[in-house]
Amino acid sequence: MHGHRYQNSRRRFAEGEEGRATTRVQLEMPPQAMERLQRLKERTEAASYAEVIRNALRLYEAMVGEAEKGHEFAIKSPDGIIAPYRIFV
Repeated sequence: MHGHRYQNSRRRFAEGEEGRATTRVQLEMPPQAMERLQRLKERTEAASYAEVIRNALRLYEAMVGEAEKGHEFAIKSPDGIIAPYRIFV
């Protein structure tokens, strides 16, 4: 059970979005990380912290997959300048 804390040391399942079974995970975050999560929730108008984390996981998974294929990342500024963007150092 590394990295996860389950209430009463067991998994709790509940009905989540669209009737899918979910697992409750309790996270401990330092105050700065919690502030970042709150700001992202507000900026993206997410309904919950869980929604922010699910979206972040989808994006992270996609980026890791592309990096594994050897793809590189770049950003384009509003004035059209393209620059490399190092996500994984």
